[in-house]
Amino acid sequence: MSAGTIILSSLRQHALSTWIAAVSLALAAGLLTSIWCIKDQSRAAFENSGAGFDAILAARGSKLQIALNSLFHLDESTGNINWSDYEQIRSNAAVQLAVPFAVGDSYEGYRIVGTLTNFITDVEYRRGQRFEMQSGRVFDQTLREAVVGSFVADRLGLKVGDHFHPAHGVGREAHDHDDEYLVVGILKPSNTPADRAIYIPVEGLQLMSGHDPKTAEQISAVLIKFKANSALVGRQLDNLYNKEGSRLTLVWPIGFVLAQLFERIGWFDRALTLVAGIVALVAIGTILASIYNTMSARRRDIAILRAIGASRSRIVTWIVLEAATIGLIGVVLGLVVHVALMAGAASLLRAQTGVVLNPFEWHPILVVAPISLLALSALAGFAPALKAYCTDVAANLTPLS
Repeated sequence: MSAGTIILSSLRQHALSTWIAAVSLALAAGLLTSIWCIKDQSRAAFENSGAGFDAILAARGSKLQIALNSLFHLDESTGNINWSDYEQIRSNAAVQLAVPFAVGDSYEGYRIVGTLTNFITDVEYRRGQRFEMQSGRVFDQTLREAVVGSFVADRLGLKVGDHFHPAHGVGREAHDHDDEYLVVGILKPSNTPADRAIYIPVEGLQLMSGHDPKTAEQISAVLIKFKANSALVGRQLDNLYNKEGSRLTLVWPIGFVLAQLFERIGWFDRALTLVAGIVALVAIGTILASIYNTMSARRRDIAILRAIGASRSRIVTWIVLEAATIGLIGVVLGLVVHVALMAGAASLLRAQTGVVLNPFEWHPILVVAPISLLALSALAGFAPALKAYCTDVAANLTPLS
């Protein structure tokens, strides 16, 4: 009788405890791998989501809040700045591109951004990649027209030729304006937060009915792209606005500021990792207990195997391999759990932030965690294997009465 036959027979005989241990290990493996992948992918995505810009200029306030509001359409604006501030930074010789953003309105929960056409036509959101139209055209700066991000268009069923009324504010307190806008374009998916917004002419948002007339010459932020030597220009503007000035805030460098978000929530992924580790230990303990508790019932079988020529070392090897097999089943199921958790997290994160995760992206943890758990599973088999090693052959071959 081969080792494989013996191991499979034992697993079938103790199917319930086998599957409990394997599923527990699968949950642990899936949690461990997905936590690491989600953390690293989302961090890289956030830190690289500057949409091709080097800095953001906005009203005095939290740099992280400004970045989240301007780039990810999250949180609240820190306030308004004057149109003249935009003109001043645009005319700076070191600035290649300056794009004004005006926010505060929404449609069906999705942010409306007042901007210029150069955001759609001139911005490289990734190196060599510009926004493209899936259908329609870019809005006319002088008309009540809108270009809709692909995610918003899909979720709301908007298409070229549709009309809608923007709402003042975001969420439950939002109320519709009298102004009606025409959808003239739908953006191609860019897998960036831009997919989650609706873009209209900046003057249209400034002059929207119901807005304070005093804000007609104000915007929320300016997204800035430097011509060259961004480090030198960034330091100069940082001194000008953040250290010498007190009215405006320059967010620079954007990636460094966004990294603060993960420093603030670092406790959360550490807590999840701890939970996954505890689940893994429980699963390993379950493997040990499930095999160890069956050893008394298996003493006669072990004695028979010894009597027909199986050595003690071979018996030990079979027990360890049985534990490793349970671990292998758990690890394989863990990959399924990993993909499911990654897919769920990717869907949620894209809906909330526009950041896109790849459930199948390679990460070293996808090798380290399974190998570690397999090794621990095999190690858990040594305690029952030692008990099998010490089995008294003669005593356990006594005929059953």
